[in-house]
Amino acid sequence: MEERYEKEKINEEELIDRQIEKIMSTTAENSSEDGKKGRRKIFGKLKGWSRKRKVLTGAVLLAVLFFLSRLAAGGSSGGFSASVMALEKKPVQEKLSVSGPVEGTDSVDVVSNIHAEIISMNVKEGDQVIKGQILATLDKTDLQREVEIARNAYELAAANQAEQNKTQALGYEKAVQDCQAAQADYDRKSLLYANGDISQVEMETAANALADARRHMEEYTVVNGVGTADPSYELQVKAAAFTLEKAQKELENTEIKSAIDGTVVRVNSKVGQFADKVENDKPILSIENLEELEMEIKISEYSIGKVKVGQKVQISADILNGKTVEGEVIKISPTGEEKGGGSTERVIPITIGIKDSSSGLIAGITAKAEILIQEAEDAFVVPITALIDNGEGTYIATAQEGKVRRIPVSTGVDGDVEIQVIPQEGYELTQGMMVITNPNTTLTDGMDVTIMSQE
Repeated sequence: MEERYEKEKINEEELIDRQIEKIMSTTAENSSEDGKKGRRKIFGKLKGWSRKRKVLTGAVLLAVLFFLSRLAAGGSSGGFSASVMALEKKPVQEKLSVSGPVEGTDSVDVVSNIHAEIISMNVKEGDQVIKGQILATLDKTDLQREVEIARNAYELAAANQAEQNKTQALGYEKAVQDCQAAQADYDRKSLLYANGDISQVEMETAANALADARRHMEEYTVVNGVGTADPSYELQVKAAAFTLEKAQKELENTEIKSAIDGTVVRVNSKVGQFADKVENDKPILSIENLEELEMEIKISEYSIGKVKVGQKVQISADILNGKTVEGEVIKISPTGEEKGGGSTERVIPITIGIKDSSSGLIAGITAKAEILIQEAEDAFVVPITALIDNGEGTYIATAQEGKVRRIPVSTGVDGDVEIQVIPQEGYELTQGMMVITNPNTTLTDGMDVTIMSQE
């Protein structure tokens, strides 16, 4: 469907190109060779122009063609034959048309890294599921054995640590007592040595015994005054606990459960296949929340400045049979990305939320979205071709009592082929005013004007 929209856009652009080329060919029939070369050069630039610019160019060329035809017929360049329209107020909207895929707001691909056979598949495509529901079951035989082995290893490590704690507690308690006894002996002999009752060798022997007792006591790991096992025993217990927890988690994961509420949109595996060996590396299952849909659209860096969160969107698709669905811009990415295809242009992803869950849209199709950039309900509106830009400002030209009167204006909401005009200070626009729809930059105030037709 996206390809169809692109073809329609290309065909419309080609039609405009051909019309402009025809106009330019006509104006150059009697031109010099240099003039013809200039025409070819100008037309070569059309490929990079926007649709609006081409429309304006065509209008200008038509006005030039008419002007030249009057000169060729011997008419005076002082007058002007004009097509006019009655100025009126009406609604006008500026829209940005884009297309992209419709998707669920939440989706998950169910995968498994467990090398085990699928022994039951409990859902099929199209089934509604809730979070936590068992979708498929894997063979548990090997994993149950691994859990038992891991549990034995953990219990052994914990028992070793407990035994070592007991041994170290008793050892430290005795070391403390030995140190206290050595200290008492050292203190007693210090007094005897001071009185000359024992020799220096006996005194040194007591000091060495105290030092040995202290060193032995300090070799213990002590926590809260109690001797405990070396930290390596704690690390062994933690490693065994981690292995047991991992094995238990894998055993639990043999029951594959849904992570979200949603609809099963794809089933890529079946009973008898290994969960981690799905064909072409596809997920076992894919689930989407189809109660709420959204579109992710990529907007050109040249247009993204017009897009804001909260803007209304009208969505259309072949499946809707001419109807439209309301949406809203709900997110704009903070970063751009490459457009691809060799283009240097950047694009910015935006997300459009689709409000009506019973709209008839389904996930996986391409839809067209028209983003409402801005609108005006009661505005003076003229065709874009009615604008005059002489480099000094923007004008519209009116026919009043057979004379041209130019009115400087600023533009507002741009409706692609029509645009809102607002008079500059000191000027006024009125309902029914005759606006010239085929002006050119040679028009001046007071020039004679003849009305050819009224739109």
